[in-house]
Amino acid sequence: MPELPDVEVFRRYLDSTALGHEIKDVQIRSEGLIKDVTPQKLKKSLSDRTLEESRRHGKYCFVRLDSKDWLVMHFGMTGFFHYFKSGEQEPDHSGVLLHLENGHTLAYVSQRKLGRIGLVQDMREYIRERSLGPDALEIDKDSFIKILSRSGSMIKSALMRQENIAGIGNVYSDEILFQAGIHPKTQVKNLDQKTLSSLHQTTRRVLETAINKSADPSRLPSEFIIPRRGAENNCPKCSGKLQKIKVSGRTGWYCPGCQKEQ
Repeated sequence: MPELPDVEVFRRYLDSTALGHEIKDVQIRSEGLIKDVTPQKLKKSLSDRTLEESRRHGKYCFVRLDSKDWLVMHFGMTGFFHYFKSGEQEPDHSGVLLHLENGHTLAYVSQRKLGRIGLVQDMREYIRERSLGPDALEIDKDSFIKILSRSGSMIKSALMRQENIAGIGNVYSDEILFQAGIHPKTQVKNLDQKTLSSLHQTTRRVLETAINKSADPSRLPSEFIIPRRGAENNCPKCSGKLQKIKVSGRTGWYCPGCQKEQ
């Protein structure tokens, strides 16, 4: 599932292509993607409107229209944007197509149709209604420590809980904990403030590095675990075998040699 780095890459892609352009027509191929608004109202609300500003909070992408409404998008398991010229082939699995005044089209593509698209008047209220915590790239150190210190769960679960911190999922929680040398099942209560402070720095570093590498596993640094997730792979630090682990119903990967149980 796309996590914070992926969605930030999508947002920047939108900024570099469709932002500032007027929507002349809207085609909805998959009505099941449309949430909290009827497809008819969404189409009417977007037509002849300009995409003025984009923001991201956690795994959500928001685009402000010149009507002051916000188009809100979550990318589910397989979602992404594709921008193409008039006359070029429409991408497979296009769910929604925004045809722009410059002759280009921005497609919201989702093979498994697990994403969602909506329209809201107040972005911040939308975030509050869904009980999303602070964005993982915007949260300051003190708030990070305070929020995690209240958790009674394992650290991997606490990082993935969107009500705590928005944006971190299964894959990047593995990377953050690997880089920090913390076992995924470590209870948060067993981590002191110095360790949590260091974890905050590691979280920012991992997410920013991934964004700078376009969230492409093949471009991540050689010391990252993400490109090595899977059986028969070795730790990039100690060369020991990586192991599978189940935490809160999610299957992750870690290095038993570098991430000792506490």
